[in-house]
Amino acid sequence: MRRQEHSHHRVFVVIAQVALVCASAASVSAFEINIERPGDREFVRDLADMIDAADEQRIRTMCDKLLTDKATPIIVVTIESMADYGQAGMRIETFATLLFDQWQIGHAKLGNQTWNTGILLLVSKNDRKARIELGAGWGREKDPLCDQIMQNQIISRFKQGDFSGGIVAGVEGLDMMARELELPTVPRPWWHYGLIVGFIGLAIFTVVSLIRRGASGWAWLLWAAVFSVIGMLLYHMLTSRSSGGGGGFSGGSFGGGFSGGGGSTGSW
Repeated sequence: MRRQEHSHHRVFVVIAQVALVCASAASVSAFEINIERPGDREFVRDLADMIDAADEQRIRTMCDKLLTDKATPIIVVTIESMADYGQAGMRIETFATLLFDQWQIGHAKLGNQTWNTGILLLVSKNDRKARIELGAGWGREKDPLCDQIMQNQIISRFKQGDFSGGIVAGVEGLDMMARELELPTVPRPWWHYGLIVGFIGLAIFTVVSLIRRGASGWAWLLWAAVFSVIGMLLYHMLTSRSSGGGGGFSGGSFGGGFSGGGGSTGSW
């Protein structure tokens, strides 16, 4: 009899634990951060007053152009602290994810194509923490670039007290990342120097060929091939950068996007 009562007690404990977990999950999912969402093409919510007026306008202009060109919104939010929203012990990664999903930053789809390339830059002033949060469409392959932007562009300036400059530099870096451009702080790849050496070698070969064979030498064919390759690369770069299509994207910053967990965190 006692064994049966013990078995019933264990079942009751398990059910109670499951109910507690479900209640906790429900409370987290129902939690809403009380920050008013920016307008569709406003891009900035500077609640901690960390951005100069001129820099804020610069950010808006840059983000507006990126949204038009790439259908990728960058939303910048500064707050005094997470404690102001009842979350003193919360990790900034969790706070950023909740805010990203609450606002539905970016567009989950464009037509039939999965998109979800929204970006959130969150700065919590008194917590001395910053977070770049990426939409799920980015995956995790941009995390190393986000780390570079966070450390080299944002945190390095924050440590010098230049908060406005750090935020602007961070947005500039994210804009370059979204456009598949090389960040200014990234060391040049090895092939860059190989191209320089190759061009020098080709120039020397051209001179020697002209001296020996005149205009009928092989050098002109090689130069023609080189310029053909360069032309194709330039064409590819130009078409890929303007891939917004038509007159560009005319929608807003919010359209069902959700966080994929990628990005970077920094502190100063």
